[in-house]
Amino acid sequence: MPKMKTHRGTAKRFRRTGTGKLRRYKAYKSHITGKKSPKRIRNLRKGSLVSKSDQSRIDHMIP
Repeated sequence: MPKMKTHRGTAKRFRRTGTGKLRRYKAYKSHITGKKSPKRIRNLRKGSLVSKSDQSRIDHMIP
């Protein structure tokens, strides 16, 4: 049986933590930031964890 291929788009967007959870970064930060408050942009900088319902789906893409 051939090796499972990694989904490259997913691999660039997610990183695995030491405990095996998936870390992601937030959307809506790249442009049109003039109308967003500094507090909102600052909070978008912080990463967060992938929800449990999505984690099993993404686990298949990153073997």
